Amino acid sequence: MNFDVGYMLGIIPQILTYLPITLFISLASIVLATVLGAGLAVLLRGIRPLALFARLYISFFRGTPVLVQLLIIYFGLPQLFPVLNSLSATHAVIIGLSLNSAAYLAEVFRAAIDSVDRGQWEASLASGLSHVNAARRILLPQACRNAIPAAGNIWIGLIKNSSLAFTLGVSELLAGGKLIATESLKFFEAYFAVGLVYWALTIVLSALQRQLERYIGKPYVL
Repeated sequence: MNFDVGYMLGIIPQILTYLPITLFISLASIVLATVLGAGLAVLLRGIRPLALFARLYISFFRGTPVLVQLLIIYFGLPQLFPVLNSLSATHAVIIGLSLNSAAYLAEVFRAAIDSVDRGQWEASLASGLSHVNAARRILLPQACRNAIPAAGNIWIGLIKNSSLAFTLGVSELLAGGKLIATESLKFFEAYFAVGLVYWALTIVLSALQRQLERYIGKPYVL
């Protein structure tokens, strides 16, 4: 077995120089996907035309490969809308990953909201709370606590999917690993090092998720 452990460890600092763009894509996509997913979850519980639109959106983005969606956004949309010719590959990836992950997060948020006993909502309104205060003090704390585990898994998946930016020419972690591998012809070591960096990222995000779960799980007061 010809595996150069020293070389693999030695190129990790070089690979980490591509980490900022991966973090930028991942964090921006997580924020946008979470906001959009929450909006879709609201639409699913809205009037029929809005709920139908949300279900159609979710069906499309869950039913087609994320790579195909990225290619449509970056190469296809500018063909229909010339104003998008200036869209950068990085922004196309952020848009694509956000739209895709939002479809999954919408179902997570919808299920989290439905998991809260409807009687609590009715009781809070009967006690004199407004709809806004009832949602903020009764519904959302419990729904968020229920949604975090599943949402965290989707966020982790989004970080790993950021490697697809490589297919659009974005110089992120995987692209950096390929460049290094091409120079040395030590492909196994280079790609394994890239995998270790992604693994470390998911470990960090998982730890943050557990901290968030513990924080949200604390008793709260009205």
